Amino acid sequence: MKIHDILTVLERFAAPELQEDYDNAGLITGERGWDCTGALCTLDATPEVILEAKERGCNLVVAHHPIVFKGLKRLNGKTYIERALILAIKHDIAIYAIHTNLDNVIEGVSRRMADKLGLQNIRVLAPKKGQLRRLITFAPEDVAGTVRDAVFAAGAGHIGNYSECSFNTVGDGTFKAEEGADPYVGEVGKRHQERETKIEIVFPFYLEDQVVQALVAAHPYEEVAYDIFKMENVHFGLGAGAIGELPGAEEEAVFLRRLKEAFGLTAVRHTPLRGRPVKTVALCGGAGSFLIRAAVGAGADAYVTADVKYHEFFDAEGRIVLADIGHWESEQFTTDLLAELIGRKFPTFAVLKSSVQTNPLRYFLG
Repeated sequence: MKIHDILTVLERFAAPELQEDYDNAGLITGERGWDCTGALCTLDATPEVILEAKERGCNLVVAHHPIVFKGLKRLNGKTYIERALILAIKHDIAIYAIHTNLDNVIEGVSRRMADKLGLQNIRVLAPKKGQLRRLITFAPEDVAGTVRDAVFAAGAGHIGNYSECSFNTVGDGTFKAEEGADPYVGEVGKRHQERETKIEIVFPFYLEDQVVQALVAAHPYEEVAYDIFKMENVHFGLGAGAIGELPGAEEEAVFLRRLKEAFGLTAVRHTPLRGRPVKTVALCGGAGSFLIRAAVGAGADAYVTADVKYHEFFDAEGRIVLADIGHWESEQFTTDLLAELIGRKFPTFAVLKSSVQTNPLRYFLG
């Protein structure tokens, strides 16, 4: 088992290209080609977690948060970041971060939060635009099915809960093979007319290279004609946050107790209650104040997130119950998600969950 094999599973689920511009997701230390002795999943790759990986025989740490966000000028152990990197390098431990790309897929961090609250009809709160591309190509009628199958296998043709989606029209294509050509049909020097199928298929932008490679490999023509267009359509499977409905409407206090119990909270910071039931709930793991207005606009009765600043609470404007449950608390179940993703693909491989408590915050109740 190579580290590459594990990272491929994670990147098929949440492509690195989906991370935000400020992020640093990906392989931070180590090499993809190393043999993998075990994977330790965690929220944060702190020095204590790196030591735990060494003690438990794991040379791969899969973390949600990147241990490196900014450029480092020195590596002398002065900060916890430097100490974690020194330990990882010293003990040949690879650190891989899967951060905002995991936030930006429908089955990612916010979905796990929604599941913990028992929400139904879960969808992306703020779907992203410009994530889709349309492939248009032409193939002889008798091999059009083979070409389509190859492009589908490369990941194209998914629309919502449907796969292998395409649109096909039949027409006549013409070409003349010049000297030096080796045509699949027709003769050199003569114009040829061929009954062809025009195939149109959509795919997410980050699959473009593999879709084109699959198309060219499966197509019989020496020169494959194709076009790729950027689409402005919303991709409802990609974007920030999640929104769904409770099985039944609840009083606000009942909902806050549900929230407290589901996430093991000591306390919940929230805006004044409105005296109205809670049915539709929006969520975003981690710092999600940028989605407050999106939650209000989507008709949510409550919005659950973390790291909300004082003045940002005013953005609720009495239209929604805004609840800040803490950054670690909102993302704590991401460790389970990562372990499940790897374990489903490699059920006999050593996939462990860190036992280190990485939450830097404590609450004084005395």
